[in-house]
Amino acid sequence: MTESVDVVLIGGGIMSATLGTLLRELQPDWKIVAFERLSDVGQESSNPWNNAGTGHAALCELNYMPQGKDGSLDPAKAVSINEQFQQSRQFWSSLVERGVLDAPSTFINSTPHMTFVRGEKDVAYLKARYEILKQQPLFEGIEYSEDSRVINKWAPLLMQKRRKGEPFAATRVPSGTDVDFGALTHQLFDHLANSGAQVRTEHEVRSLKRQKDGSWLVKYRHTVGRTPGEVKARFVFVGAGGWALKLLQNSGIPEIKGYGVFPIGGQFLKTTNPAVVAQHKAKVYSQASVGAPPMSVPHLDARVVDGESSLLFGPFATFSPKFLKHGSMLDLVTQVRPHNLWPMLRVAFANPDLITYLVGELLKNHAKKVDSLRTFMPTAKDEDWTIIQAGQRAQVMKKDPEKGGILQFGTEVITSQDGTIAGLLGASPGASTAVPIMLGLLRRCFPEQYAGWEPTLRELIPTMGENLNEDADAAEQSMSATASALSLTA
Repeated sequence: MTESVDVVLIGGGIMSATLGTLLRELQPDWKIVAFERLSDVGQESSNPWNNAGTGHAALCELNYMPQGKDGSLDPAKAVSINEQFQQSRQFWSSLVERGVLDAPSTFINSTPHMTFVRGEKDVAYLKARYEILKQQPLFEGIEYSEDSRVINKWAPLLMQKRRKGEPFAATRVPSGTDVDFGALTHQLFDHLANSGAQVRTEHEVRSLKRQKDGSWLVKYRHTVGRTPGEVKARFVFVGAGGWALKLLQNSGIPEIKGYGVFPIGGQFLKTTNPAVVAQHKAKVYSQASVGAPPMSVPHLDARVVDGESSLLFGPFATFSPKFLKHGSMLDLVTQVRPHNLWPMLRVAFANPDLITYLVGELLKNHAKKVDSLRTFMPTAKDEDWTIIQAGQRAQVMKKDPEKGGILQFGTEVITSQDGTIAGLLGASPGASTAVPIMLGLLRRCFPEQYAGWEPTLRELIPTMGENLNEDADAAEQSMSATASALSLTA
């Protein structure tokens, strides 16, 4: 007899963990089953070594505030990203207070966010960006300097043996964070399992078929014994990274038509040399190379994973046809359908700079990668740094009425018209904004229940629905409250 449940979560990452935790708080009586094809949760994009752990709040990431062709700067997207991250912080704070999450230091730590640029053009841009952001309540405390002595105090490795006469500038926000999304994912799934949900690792979902009653028949198999099984669910969420496209295509929902994904891998240089690590306590971002996707913006990051401090530099783009780090070499080809072939071809024709960039990255050996690091850290030594392989990012390709097809950076939720199935495509700032993304999904997929859920949601996320940036006092109060609850210090 086929088991019947209320919710199936496909994929053991931060998105499924967040949605499952929200639903457990809102509907503790619902039956939830999560499927993960690997032997443990949090092993793909949510794994701490598969991402940079930046709590994306647009404090340092320049791609969230690009300069227009006329030289203008609009802070709207940067403010929006920051607003979303504040909701994630509030949710995590509430879960710490409720005992759902462990001590905050196990998954989040204070780490200033900086931006460092060189050259007159980028210095002028950064200063203009600073002048606008310092007026925004959510960016309270942002600092700017072109003084080498000041920047040396902020991040000594940036300034040692720096060439004299070179224009440079930096901004710094002391309230930035480093987040171990792997630890966070594990803790959320542990809570789900302890509260009655089923978390089935080594189980791969093979097909999704809509039933006459509107439910979904989810067929799976055990990845070790190949034992098949099936479960019937009222709602399905596909949070399986690049694999989500395959499963949504398999479901047959028309909303997925025209979509494809372009996989981009990454590598980081990593050091645990105590003498080097001790000199850098920040996440420092800069401008992306010409043609580089936003996820490839170079940055030198302080990391804390399992209590150990290290530094990462990168990412360096790699290419693999796999949609997941543990995916199939046929992924890129098997996604092709008549409805997405033209958009994908148009993306290929329209992005020659990206292809050039990827080829250049692939030609870099270890020595060349350390040479790139020296633009940030002039004193970097080859022997201190090793290369680690990061996760795969499946960037969204989709139809566009004017261009035929576009390559979209960011995240996108695909939802069926009846709201019984939804999936997530895309990459950064995904993990950092998982909470508001899942709140939007709840509104779209559960319109009948949502009004009744709002009181509980407001307990978990007190400023839900508000624009903190429009009220300086509310912004300061909210950030101070979450900083206290999460034991963060500026």
